[in-house]
Amino acid sequence: MSRTQNLRQNVVNQMIDSIINGHLHSPLPSQATLAEMYNISRTTVRHTLAHLHQRGVLEKVNGDYVILRRPLAEDGFDCITHSLDEQTQRFEQAFYQMINQRQLRAGDSFTELQLARQINVSPVVVREFLLRFSRYDLIDNVRRGQWRMKKLDQHYAEQLFELRQMLETHALSRFINLPVEDPRWLQAKELLIQHRQLRDTIATDYRQFSQLDRNFHSLLLSAANNRFFNQAMEVISVIFHFHYQWDETDLKQQNIVSMEEHMAILSALLCRNDQVAARELLRHLETAKQAMIRSLKLDLA
Repeated sequence: MSRTQNLRQNVVNQMIDSIINGHLHSPLPSQATLAEMYNISRTTVRHTLAHLHQRGVLEKVNGDYVILRRPLAEDGFDCITHSLDEQTQRFEQAFYQMINQRQLRAGDSFTELQLARQINVSPVVVREFLLRFSRYDLIDNVRRGQWRMKKLDQHYAEQLFELRQMLETHALSRFINLPVEDPRWLQAKELLIQHRQLRDTIATDYRQFSQLDRNFHSLLLSAANNRFFNQAMEVISVIFHFHYQWDETDLKQQNIVSMEEHMAILSALLCRNDQVAARELLRHLETAKQAMIRSLKLDLA
C-alpha cells in the first residue's frame, strides 16, 4: 500500500472516530478547516469526504456535508487498529527513540505529516503530542504543522540537573528505607553483578551500557512510587541523549566512568550505607552534568 493511500485510510478512520466521539458535528466544517484540523491537504480531505459520502455516512446539502447516520467500524479501514491512546503511546516511544538514536538532532526541522507517515499514526496524534512536548522548551513551532528541534545552552543543562538531583536523591532516600523483603533489593544485587560482568568487556561492549544505565535509574526511581518522577526522568533522558555530540572515544570513556559510579552507588546501597550512597550519587550526577555541558559547548563551537 502506498503512503498516500495509507494516509487517506488513516484520515478516514480518524474522521469516523471524531464523528462517533462528538468532535465533529453536522454540518461538517469547511474543507479548509478540516485540512487544518487534521494537518492534511485539501485533496486528502476531498477523498475522505467522498469515501464517507459513498458509504452513506455523509450527504452533501447546499455545498455542505451533513451527517446522515452514525458511522460503523466497517465504514473505515483496517490500516490502523489501535485506539488514539495506543497510537499516542506508540508515537511517544518512537519519537524518543528517534532522539536517542540521533535521527533527530538539535536544529533539525520536520513536519507533523512526515512523522505521522513514518510512524503510521494519525496526524492529530502527532500534533497533540508535540504541543504537549513543547512545554519542555525543546522544540519550536515554526508554523502550522512544522517544528524545529532547539539548541540548548549551559543554563538549561544546569536547571535540568538541578531537577534530576532533587528527584534521584529523594528516590535514593526512599530506596534505603525499603523493607528487607522488598524484591528491589534482589534486583539491585543482580544489577551490580551485570555491571561487573560488563566491566570485563567494556573496551569492546561499551555501547551495551545504555541499557544498564536505563535499568539502574529506573530501579532507583521506582522506590519513590511516583509516576510523575518517571515521566520527568524520561524527558531528562531524552534531553541528555539528544545533546551528546561525542565521538566514539568520548562515548567509551564516559560509559566506563558512569559504570564505575553506578557500581559504587549500588555497593553502598546493598551495604545499607546511606551516606556513602548519597555521596556517590551526587558525584555521578555531577559527572553527567559536566559531560552534558561539554557536549553543548562542542555543539555550539
